[in-house]
Amino acid sequence: MPREEISSDWYKDIIIYEIPIKSFRDSNGDGIGDFPGLTGKLDYLKNLGVTALWLLPFTDSPLKDDGYDIRDYYNIYPSYGTMDDFLHFLEETHKRGMRVITELVLNHTSNTHPWFVSARSSRDSPFRDYYVWSDTPDRYKDTRVIFNDTEKSNWTWEPKTRQFYWHRFFHHQPDLNFENPQVQEELLKVVKFWFRLGVDGLRCDAVPYLYEREGTNCENLPETHLFMKRLRAEVDLEFPGRMLLAEANQTPQDVLPYFGNGDEFHMAYHFPLMPRLFIAIAQGDRRSIVDILEKTPPIPDSCQWAIFLRNHDELTLEMVSDLERDYLWTIYAQDPRMRLNIGIRRRLAPLMQNDRRKVDLMYSLLLTFPGTPILYYGDEIGMGDNVHLGDRNGVRTPMQWSFDRNGGFSRANPSDLFTPPIQNALYGYQVVNVENQIDFPTSPLNVLRQMIQIRQSSRLFGRGKMKLLTPKNTHVFAYLRESEEDVVLVLNNLSDRTESVVLDLSRFRGYVPVELFSGKRFPRILRAHFHFTISPYGYFWLRLLLPEEEAGRRRIRAARKTSPAAPPAFRELLEREAPG
Repeated sequence: MPREEISSDWYKDIIIYEIPIKSFRDSNGDGIGDFPGLTGKLDYLKNLGVTALWLLPFTDSPLKDDGYDIRDYYNIYPSYGTMDDFLHFLEETHKRGMRVITELVLNHTSNTHPWFVSARSSRDSPFRDYYVWSDTPDRYKDTRVIFNDTEKSNWTWEPKTRQFYWHRFFHHQPDLNFENPQVQEELLKVVKFWFRLGVDGLRCDAVPYLYEREGTNCENLPETHLFMKRLRAEVDLEFPGRMLLAEANQTPQDVLPYFGNGDEFHMAYHFPLMPRLFIAIAQGDRRSIVDILEKTPPIPDSCQWAIFLRNHDELTLEMVSDLERDYLWTIYAQDPRMRLNIGIRRRLAPLMQNDRRKVDLMYSLLLTFPGTPILYYGDEIGMGDNVHLGDRNGVRTPMQWSFDRNGGFSRANPSDLFTPPIQNALYGYQVVNVENQIDFPTSPLNVLRQMIQIRQSSRLFGRGKMKLLTPKNTHVFAYLRESEEDVVLVLNNLSDRTESVVLDLSRFRGYVPVELFSGKRFPRILRAHFHFTISPYGYFWLRLLLPEEEAGRRRIRAARKTSPAAPPAFRELLEREAPG
């Protein structure tokens, strides 16, 4: 779709689908997913209803951290294809009206990047100041070690030049020195290179850690915001309509400055929301969600939260209390192999004990909350995970397309796959796959597709306001999503029992609630208090219609029934006017 046909804040109305290239589809039989394979599955993604694809790192890398250890910012990792393959993918994605968001790893490189290879070889290297060096590991003592289960310090000794180098993540990922203006220029060149190719957005990795300063925790420093304002200004000037998404695993109050005054990031992840969703469904109580929503400050009108249930990393528990973390580990990660860093490395379906009701309820929450939802590849069919694989690889296994060899992912010999597909009795590709689900209306795939269609039928979900309702029954989480022209009431039963709830809907006396999935009309709201009964882990999405609006809808539905031979354009108009 031409860019001029879409508003500059298009990111508020999209559904993002996250994809590791290596895991999605192998086109040439080498056992590794690639761009031609992904391109061949674009129609599947279009039919699912997603409108933007977020690609994990795909440029050249030694893959010690799945591509986040960058060796070359400008060239495609050979197993994933060529630059021509990427450009063809980009063109075909845009033809289908979908956007492409790629990774920008700002904070660090691989220790095999030519800059660092030179920097570590001599203190006189022209790239020495591209990184942070010290004679002692005692600098920046107030800075936490993020991967404290594998790294004992943020400093690593370099024997050839006899100094320590700084890294916030793995020791093979030295941090770049943003105090050096040349480093800033290099990264700005990278940003402009990918935007010139036609990428629509950049997901900026690990942005709170760009600068260091003694006497601080080396996170969220003012210098970081100055650089991001400069980056945003240059993007807006040369590439209007492109988007920057911040990965800042911080509290909502600490993330707020990354929006600036609408002059830093367009979007940022709401990390603390995710674990509260899992607490709420485990406890059958809304209070943990309400608490984090009430602590979430307003953001600039041009900005947007990115929200998700799971992704390629562990379910991070950094933003919960010690007590909450212990609780989540006890409920969701009883096997120590399921834990990683301060988090849980499992997919959505296993976290929900493969209970379809819970999975669907989680999607009801995700797709009706304010913000732009992100789906993780394979979760739409209920894929499982493999705790026997190291690091985060257990949630990055091959996509399960069919019950054929290798789950339809690759024609390679199974021993040649980058990692084995899931093969157990509950989540194995012989049971859980796209082919099994695509023709069954009540399959996980098609229920989620229907949810997406309903969400995308109104801009209210991406842009409207949210008003929390506070019934006495805390097992029910109810809220209104409102815009100037639309009102939707959402009810979610977080418990494993049928729950009754009474809501004060006096504002909407005379309105008719219409259930968005079935089109069923509830009784007109005639009293201040309205009673609902909701099945275990059930949910309602109810559009509230004024009486005259309801009468108009009925006339349109009657016209639709009596005019089966109406021209397609007219039928499409009727569908738009009467989505119920």
